[in-house]
Amino acid sequence: MEKESAVGRAIESWQARSVGALRICALLSALLPLWPVRSEAQTIRVDVTPSHVVNSFSPPYALGSTVDRVPSNATDPFFKPEAIRKILSAGWGAVSYRQNTDLFVQAWHWNPKGSWSDPAGKGYFTGDANPTEMIRHSYGYLLQHRGFTRNGGLEDELFSGLNDGDLKTYWKSNPYLTETFTGEDDALHPQWVVMDIESVQIVNAIRIAWAEPYARVYEVEYWSGTGDAMDEQASGKWKRFASGTVENGKGGTVTLRVDPTGVSARWVRVLMSKSSNTCDTHGAGDKRNCAGYAIKEVYLGMVDEKGEFKDVLRHSKDQKQSATYCSSVDPWHEPGDLFVAPDQMASGDQPGFDLFYTSGITRGMPAIVPVAMLYGTPEDSAAEIAYLEKRGYPISYVEMGEEADGQYMIPEDYGALYLQWAKALHRVDPKLKLGGPVFQGVTEDIKVWKDARGRDSWFGRFLDYLRAHQRLSDFAFMSFEHYPYDGCETPWENLYQEPELITHIMQVWRDDGLPPGIPMFDTETNAHGGEASVEVFGALWLADSFAGFLTAGGKGTFYYHALPYSPPHPNCKNSWGTYRMFQTDEKYEIKTPTSQYFAAQMLTKEWVEPEDAEHKLFAAAGDIKDSSGHVLVTAYAVLRPDGQWSLLVINKDHDHDHAVRIVFEDSQAKTKSGFAGPVRMISFGKNQYEWHPARRNGYAEPDGPATTSDVPGGNEAVYKLPAASVNVLRGRIAVSGAKER
Repeated sequence: MEKESAVGRAIESWQARSVGALRICALLSALLPLWPVRSEAQTIRVDVTPSHVVNSFSPPYALGSTVDRVPSNATDPFFKPEAIRKILSAGWGAVSYRQNTDLFVQAWHWNPKGSWSDPAGKGYFTGDANPTEMIRHSYGYLLQHRGFTRNGGLEDELFSGLNDGDLKTYWKSNPYLTETFTGEDDALHPQWVVMDIESVQIVNAIRIAWAEPYARVYEVEYWSGTGDAMDEQASGKWKRFASGTVENGKGGTVTLRVDPTGVSARWVRVLMSKSSNTCDTHGAGDKRNCAGYAIKEVYLGMVDEKGEFKDVLRHSKDQKQSATYCSSVDPWHEPGDLFVAPDQMASGDQPGFDLFYTSGITRGMPAIVPVAMLYGTPEDSAAEIAYLEKRGYPISYVEMGEEADGQYMIPEDYGALYLQWAKALHRVDPKLKLGGPVFQGVTEDIKVWKDARGRDSWFGRFLDYLRAHQRLSDFAFMSFEHYPYDGCETPWENLYQEPELITHIMQVWRDDGLPPGIPMFDTETNAHGGEASVEVFGALWLADSFAGFLTAGGKGTFYYHALPYSPPHPNCKNSWGTYRMFQTDEKYEIKTPTSQYFAAQMLTKEWVEPEDAEHKLFAAAGDIKDSSGHVLVTAYAVLRPDGQWSLLVINKDHDHDHAVRIVFEDSQAKTKSGFAGPVRMISFGKNQYEWHPARRNGYAEPDGPATTSDVPGGNEAVYKLPAASVNVLRGRIAVSGAKER
């Protein structure tokens, strides 16, 4: 009986285990489609056919970094020799100097010393072109006549003069967009203001308190479309109110009944095409004071049957005012307009050019430098370039303004300024290479309100403007920024979008009409969003995006940014990790490196040779995908000047290692081969680095470095790619591989 009982218990136990096993099998079957598709060893193929080179580049010029505006008390610690040494150890080459004042509607005093257009010491400022003492700091000055509540960069403390409730202030458009300076009829560069009442409401009237100069000819329009009038400009069109045309404006304060009953609208625009050319409050001594359009205050809403006006706009001197936007802003200002933050520290130091060039951060190489075109003057920009050349500082390229699309500037207006600035700059040095437009980080074509011909591509219309004026020769390069992700949370799945995102947007610029011979630069780039940049995600993204940019035919890409400063992301108040290669303490002293520091070294010191010599880039592709079709492993192959083949291989699979074979194929010689002899393998990933967020006190543990080993080569060699890692495989290949059959 005991035996039978024992046997029974054994059978019951076996049955239970069998049922459990069956359940596990069923669960595995359900989950299997969600798991990465892996085989024992998959193949990365490199097309080494000599005629199939996809790009050639010199690493110090193709892989660079940036210097941007920083807090005033951060400049000195960032530019200490010991800090510069740590920054340079990342291996980046040329530097792109970022000009932040355009984003904040400020005039940039690149040289604190200079002259004002008005003898009273105000007006339009021109920096001194003659070197004297060292320029260590430079700042931005608020423009009194701004019409923006917010735009692509405006800080929360600022506001628009169009609805600040003060009739002593006014918005004024940029005089450099008038016939006096463009040589074109003002109707070709109409200026505008837009009001956003935040929800669709019935509107039948507008009240405008005009300043001088006022509009003689203007239209009042409302937005008809499915999307945002400012940020989705291709989603609709402007329609004129039934009684919205004024052809003989007299200035003063006017109330217009633009529709007999009212129109449902959220956005309303005043489009101005002919000026009174009367002079503003700054007097007739400067023709710029008498050009353009000016409005003290604007009101919008309903006039009832009794003739009483009900205003729906909010008027205040802060961000609580209803949002308004404008086509341009007059760069007139005064010494007292130096922007000072609430803590009495100047809000943002554009490091002085002398400090920038003599600190060592440029490595003595030519730098990409900007001019403040959107809110500056041609004379000031010409003086800036003259100063740099008198100092003997090398300039590679000159960027014309920054992020005009973020300022909602119409492409023809940008083009009109571009040609004026180009003329002034080429008087200083005919050999200068000028370019832009320094687009914000976008992943699709930038659309703008359609013109009379139905064209809505911002870049396409800008190029057409240059062609129409036979001045395309003044456009030596195209530049843009690349920030592919929005939001505080950056899911790992976003990593699969690179390098397609960078490749796609570069093709968009070509499709817009960029001539083949004009190079493209990504002059400011990072992953954006929350802690992503300092996690392992940031390292993998950086390697994939930078190498992808070069594979797509780009000339140079620049990491944002070299100086280890990053405030909490504007949309992510709890994040202190974005945009930096180092963590710093509260005094901005460098503490420890982050993931992108190690990724930079992988690119600049392992994948390529850190010298000014030609590297040839060839196409490489793997066949490792997950069940959703995501490419899990990307590869980039370089033939280095030392004769070694170097593969940058990124395993984006967060949880799994992958085994790969490397096959070099020459379609001309009809050969296939692998690495010959030992292969140097360098790896950096989640095994070497893990980020622990803690706001300012965030840290990595472990915190690198990359691992290095020598592994066997050969045609049948298999290389293990650790999960979530950037890898460099470097060695030589057989002179003649196996002939294809």
